[in-house]
Amino acid sequence: MTPQMKKTLFICLIAMVAIIGVLHYVTPGYMILYHDTYRRLSYFPIAIGAILYGLSGGLLIAVLSCLSFVPHLFMFWFQGPEAYYSELSEILFYLAAGIVIGLISTRENRLREKYQQLSEKLTISYKRLHDQATRLVKAEKQLGQAQKLSSLGHVSASLAHEIKNPLASIKGAAEILAEEVGPAHPKHEFIEIMRSEISRLNNSVNDVLAYCRGQQTLNQDHLEPLADVLDKVIQLLVPQIREKSIDLTCEGPGDKIILLVEEAAMIQILMNIILNAVDAVPNKGKIRIRYCQESKGYRIDVADNGQGITPEKIEAVFDSFVTFKEGGTGLGLSITKKIVERLGGTIGVTPSDMGGAQFFVLLPDGKSLTH
Repeated sequence: MTPQMKKTLFICLIAMVAIIGVLHYVTPGYMILYHDTYRRLSYFPIAIGAILYGLSGGLLIAVLSCLSFVPHLFMFWFQGPEAYYSELSEILFYLAAGIVIGLISTRENRLREKYQQLSEKLTISYKRLHDQATRLVKAEKQLGQAQKLSSLGHVSASLAHEIKNPLASIKGAAEILAEEVGPAHPKHEFIEIMRSEISRLNNSVNDVLAYCRGQQTLNQDHLEPLADVLDKVIQLLVPQIREKSIDLTCEGPGDKIILLVEEAAMIQILMNIILNAVDAVPNKGKIRIRYCQESKGYRIDVADNGQGITPEKIEAVFDSFVTFKEGGTGLGLSITKKIVERLGGTIGVTPSDMGGAQFFVLLPDGKSLTH
């Protein structure tokens, strides 16, 4: 109850006491039934005042009721001591009712305040325990990931030697083929793709090793136009796209603005994101790639019409060893996030207007050329 409501109700109780006093005064003394009714009505404002305002409120309303009862006493002054004292005893009952009910109400109010303070303390303690439990769960999750990364680090260190040696042999063979197949040869383009992908695969192995060791790769790559990088990635994914008859569209700012990006890093970023979209969409699905320059850098969006990602899974989609597709390792998007963060950017996922998921990459300080 608001203070204004309490004030209004208190005024109403005083008015009720005054009305009962006036009724006593204007009602003839021989109408005993009416006077008895008025006397009993006086207990209502006393009880209400004591309940709402405690001892002080109950006692004040009782005193006012006694004063309003005084005119009624004079009517019994000449009827003898027995009648007069019988009426006078009503004043003592008014005061007793105000005091007793007021004491009970005051005690209950104090208990209510005490329980309220205790409830507030319990709420604070619960919140503190909840926060601590959340931090413990998060720490346990991080510890579990750290243990997995430690195990993977040992395995990947042994695998690195087995992978890099064949890669070196394949690279040597590709160099020999490149010498025999000159630039004018129609197959020379495929030799260059082979050499480029061998280098990218070698960098990927190094990135996985660095990631498992908790390190960040800091190698600087040469810059290439984003449109050319996208064309290269799409060309590499042509078999998967054709296999599912995917309708893939790419929208950029046009030829007026050329966005320059780190080629190897961006290939790995786009490869992982677009491959996820390819896996997510059904046959004859749709994938839309958009990129544009912004005031603080540039943005790349990859949207699809697949099943999408539920809100409870969005938070975990970039965690290590978390995968939502059969046969996945759960490292692709986590490594992609590490690469994006190394470049000073952010990556996220939202629902797509096409019905599936939309991954976005925001990279700052995008270098661009304007024609």
